[in-house]
Amino acid sequence: MKLAEQWREIEAALPEDWGTARLELTVAEDERADEAALMLAPFTPGRTGSTFRLTVQLAAHPERVLRRLDAAGVRGRLDLLGAEESASRPEPLERSRPLAEQWDELAGRLPPDWSDVYAEVELDSSDFLQRGALLLSPVNPARYGGPTTLRFRVSRSVGYGAAPSMARRSLERLDAERITGRLRFLRVLSATSHVATQGPVWRVAGRSV
Repeated sequence: MKLAEQWREIEAALPEDWGTARLELTVAEDERADEAALMLAPFTPGRTGSTFRLTVQLAAHPERVLRRLDAAGVRGRLDLLGAEESASRPEPLERSRPLAEQWDELAGRLPPDWSDVYAEVELDSSDFLQRGALLLSPVNPARYGGPTTLRFRVSRSVGYGAAPSMARRSLERLDAERITGRLRFLRVLSATSHVATQGPVWRVAGRSV
């Protein structure tokens, strides 16, 4: 059974006014654990080997992240460890904030000496994918991590990756055409020193990015 289906069964058994659920996810194949960790990053899970413990809230839409794992072929078992009720149902996360505004917020949290960012845009609809990829072409986006996800690198000064101003401008182009989604910074490096290279190399699921 896929992870999203397991979650739907768990959610159906939760109290109607549940607010927080504690879950344990065990990845079936140990070699896929690093890839799963990257996709589960929004929940900041604890990890022991290929087992993750995470706390999710109703407003966080956990099924969306689990569908990404399913789409990537990551198999595993999802168990409920416990749940807490909420006095009032939280408001859903806002999904239509301008992407350039999301960039400004995330960039504002970076350390002063940041040098490299590995980012992704998860578009709200597959209908946005073709046009979104075209508008993001200046940052050299790559399909990775989900059916509507585009990832790209940003380099602050030198090395491989788009300039921060170009990245923000490309996101503004999506906003101008009402293409919506969520922006995340997956990996960040500070004060890198490039010696006869084009910059750092990250490996995700055995691939260089």
